[in-house]
Amino acid sequence: MPYFLAYEQFNDLITALTALGYRCLGPQVEDGSIVFDDLSDATQLPWGMRDQQKPGYYRLQKSELNEAFAWANGPQAIKPLLFKPKESLWRVERDEKGAFTFKETLPEHKPIALIGARACDLAAMAIQDKTLLQGQYVDPHYRWHREHLLVIAVNCSYSGGNCFCVSTQTGPKATSGYDLALTEVQNGFVVEIGSDKGLSLIESLHCVEASATKTAQAEERSNHAANMQTKRMPKDNSRALRDILMNNLDHPRWQEVAERCLSCGNCTAVCPTCFCHHQTEYPTVDGNGSVHAREWDSCFTEGHSAIHGQVVRDTTEKRYKQWLTHKLGTWWDQFDTSGCVGCGRCVTWCPVGIDLTEEMAAIAGEFNTKEKTS
Repeated sequence: MPYFLAYEQFNDLITALTALGYRCLGPQVEDGSIVFDDLSDATQLPWGMRDQQKPGYYRLQKSELNEAFAWANGPQAIKPLLFKPKESLWRVERDEKGAFTFKETLPEHKPIALIGARACDLAAMAIQDKTLLQGQYVDPHYRWHREHLLVIAVNCSYSGGNCFCVSTQTGPKATSGYDLALTEVQNGFVVEIGSDKGLSLIESLHCVEASATKTAQAEERSNHAANMQTKRMPKDNSRALRDILMNNLDHPRWQEVAERCLSCGNCTAVCPTCFCHHQTEYPTVDGNGSVHAREWDSCFTEGHSAIHGQVVRDTTEKRYKQWLTHKLGTWWDQFDTSGCVGCGRCVTWCPVGIDLTEEMAAIAGEFNTKEKTS
């Protein structure tokens, strides 16, 4: 049964989350983009803001609609909260006798309640869950963050120019992975329940049942966001892309994109599923210990493929080929899923505007836009 959360009740939601011991994070405008930051009042939300996104382009502008979530996505997803950009894994201490002690350093901060996660972000979180929580080796730090995260998703009512989640079957409406899912309608939000924690939370706010009219408005808004999308991933992002990529490793398109690519790693930094990292030792000032930290890395960096003093992928072409064939191809072999969720962040935040869907369309011999296939 969907509920209705009026705009004037949003602060009650924040207050309830805070009372439960959560650090509340929500979308806010900062330095010309929408990012997640500490949220203590509904006025901090990006009311009336809309994003304009094209390859290599992101701008915010005022919309006629004074709504809180009338935008597609910003550079951040859920990944920075669960798979930290930099995180201590263990520390080493030396006592007065010179003996070393190794101590695990699990997180100690408050649980987090995230407001504003999109369907593509939830799909990415599910992929990272499969990568880091399933199988023989479980990442204890990721698991801690995951178990201490409450997710309030927001279904998209608007798609950005680089969104293609419809063709990857990951949005624009969230179907799982959330505690609550909000769809913004006139004067408030239609709320769907995704967990017992979500139900308990919404009942504490004494929300009323959503009317049939509000529910229909919510469905119409999700459909509108889906119909807005023009980009698509060839073969619907299926396993078929793996064979296409492996059979076209000498395609001339690889060299063409390499001539534009800067190997900057922006695409992997904003990608909600990339998990490449390296580990570094940081000695203490007194020399009696060190901290062993994990930090994000990218397959576009020269050192990422360095083995026994030799860089295996020593050209931009090889690095881009590694990224794309893994993301859309061999990820299927490892995790039985694609590594792409159609968020379009890699397209938006690429300094030279390289479009993932366009590159795949060229290699697959298909169009990457709906108009051309209609």
